[in-house]
Amino acid sequence: MDYEIFDLGDVTLQSGVTLPDAFLAYKTYGRLNEKKDNVIVYPTAFGDQHIQNEWLIGNGMALDPREYFIIVPNLLGNGLSSSPSNTPPPFDRAHFPQVTIYDNVKFQHRLVTEKFGIHKIALVVGWSMGGIQAFQWGASYPDMVERIAPFAGVAKTWPQTYVVLEGMKAPLMAAVGFDSSKLNMLTSADMRAVGRVYAGWGVSQAYYREELYREMGFDSLADFMAGVWEDSFMKMDPHNVLAMLWTGQHADISANPSYGGDFDKALKSITALACIMPGSTDLFCPADDNEYEANLMPHALFKPIESIWGHFAGRGINSADNQFIDDNLKRLLARRANE
Repeated sequence: MDYEIFDLGDVTLQSGVTLPDAFLAYKTYGRLNEKKDNVIVYPTAFGDQHIQNEWLIGNGMALDPREYFIIVPNLLGNGLSSSPSNTPPPFDRAHFPQVTIYDNVKFQHRLVTEKFGIHKIALVVGWSMGGIQAFQWGASYPDMVERIAPFAGVAKTWPQTYVVLEGMKAPLMAAVGFDSSKLNMLTSADMRAVGRVYAGWGVSQAYYREELYREMGFDSLADFMAGVWEDSFMKMDPHNVLAMLWTGQHADISANPSYGGDFDKALKSITALACIMPGSTDLFCPADDNEYEANLMPHALFKPIESIWGHFAGRGINSADNQFIDDNLKRLLARRANE
């Protein structure tokens, strides 16, 4: 086990349901300095675990463990933190309660403050649903978070993104005849169709047209769909996926008592220095949505990743996209509040 567990105890979720013996799985990189001000929080995305974040961490990079103490908390529902697959009855599998992004960040805040005694965060960064968590950190704890850098992630699930996630859920519901009482019959084999659905959203039309999957070692479109989309999704537990899909569909940084659903107010309340990096051809979290959000934030720079890798411009696969993200993170970390 290359990660640690932070026991949350019995937690009351935003839904009002109490989840007993909840826990966060997390991994740290680097050392916390004496002032406890060299902290970077890097939450995981939908379906990812901490290991998928490691491409952005390394010596000489913006997230340099020789300089920063980097905390990677795993999303609830991802199979390592409290999830349908590792929670005992009565909250196992399809009975796992609904968890929000707000819940996740609230629990991460407990990890950071209770476990490490940290009260100032230099940067919260994340891809996709990790990006939504970065926005939520900025909105929930504006006095604590100095910088945020969401890439290919929005501050709420806009209608387009909601529809994409609904399309990913549909094959699992179809597998049980849209009878929610039969959801516990789902197996990982049912995830194959989910991968096929997501194949049309993860990268752009130009990516497919130019056959960039050949650069990843696939000789044909069919091989790419099977070897990447089907394979990666079939490794996931379907109940974990349904839980994370619910979290994603209902993400909204203003859906909490602090903002009462006033999305614009929540954005204007993010005082952190921010670098917002959408993928220019992202079909899943469109750049236009991020531009709207950045324009309402008092200290945000809007820096699209000019790439035909779509949503996966932020996935750590394409070297040019990786360099762009790292360079912008270095510039952001060099900025001070009065700049």
